[in-house]
Amino acid sequence: MMPFEMTKNDFYFTMAGLLLLLGVVCFLMGLITLASRVLGSDIQRLATQTAKMIQKGISEEIAGLVGNAATLIESLNQLVHTTAGIGVFLMLVGMLLILASYLLVVRIV
Repeated sequence: MMPFEMTKNDFYFTMAGLLLLLGVVCFLMGLITLASRVLGSDIQRLATQTAKMIQKGISEEIAGLVGNAATLIESLNQLVHTTAGIGVFLMLVGMLLILASYLLVVRIV
């Protein structure tokens, strides 16, 4: 007799528990990524400073400054979109793992 024997149902319950745990962790990581990166104060502060630079460049007719500031704003916009995409992807993976855990439990019971 082995010191720790597992039946098929015990194995499925263990797998379902691990999938549930991983799903919840992925979902929370995605939620935290969305909340912290997209709504981050550093990005907001940088965007406001860039907007001020654009206004100053327009009023003083400095074309290079306005062009560089516009490029910076576009880069910030893409950064926010990329971070939001990663957060949504992690949340979807978490939901799929939770669904897989649920389906394993329903299969057993």
